Amino acid sequence: MREQDGEVPLHGGRVTPGVVRVGDTVRRPVTEASPFVARLLGHLERRGFAGAPRHLGVDAAGRDTFSYLPGQVPARFRRWTDVQVAAAGVLLRSLHDATRGFAPAGASPVVCHHDPGPNNAVFRDGLPYAFIDFDTAAPGDPLEDVGYAAWTWCVSSRATAPPAWAQAAQVRILADAYGLEACARGELVDAMLDRQTHNASWWLRRLELHSYDAELITSRVEWSEREHAYTTAHRSAFERALQVRCPLSR
Repeated sequence: MREQDGEVPLHGGRVTPGVVRVGDTVRRPVTEASPFVARLLGHLERRGFAGAPRHLGVDAAGRDTFSYLPGQVPARFRRWTDVQVAAAGVLLRSLHDATRGFAPAGASPVVCHHDPGPNNAVFRDGLPYAFIDFDTAAPGDPLEDVGYAAWTWCVSSRATAPPAWAQAAQVRILADAYGLEACARGELVDAMLDRQTHNASWWLRRLELHSYDAELITSRVEWSEREHAYTTAHRSAFERALQVRCPLSR
């Protein structure tokens, strides 16, 4: 049997055409991010971090090859339990800690995933245990990822979503599980808003690439803008939930 006969298209995450599963591996087209991702995943493997795929090299078709992580990647727009949100916070902190000391990060404290939402998490027994799709990973500040995670795991502007106070309580749960320092909590709402703005801009830039679906991109830009407006309108609820006094410097 030819290799392509056993290829199963994979979906999820951002728009990444051409991603397929072949047996216990995942193949995806090489991008300009591939060398960095390969080095990062190699570093995570050496650090013993189990919450990411392994980079296995390049196949005969010139595609990046990764280990396949068994489990479920959920559909978008789901409501997550407090336990699932806490598990996401723990997983994100473990990822960040494992990237410390990675030479290509330079002066940045960690390497951020930059898209650590539920759509890039693999679930096992109902809990997230790994992140996938590291194409947007880059050196950064931990709050970039914590802000994105707080938004995508806990916040929703949809009419059927829980009230703002309940969403804010989950943002606090994620921050607690991550172990976010007191002073950084005062910056978390701004980080959420920044990630929403950045997400809209990221999708707008995709309009310049003709291989992307303009209608899909427009819907995601509008969604990001609605989420930003919702977070802004309920900012006080999020800030109250996160309220922790920052220790005075001496």
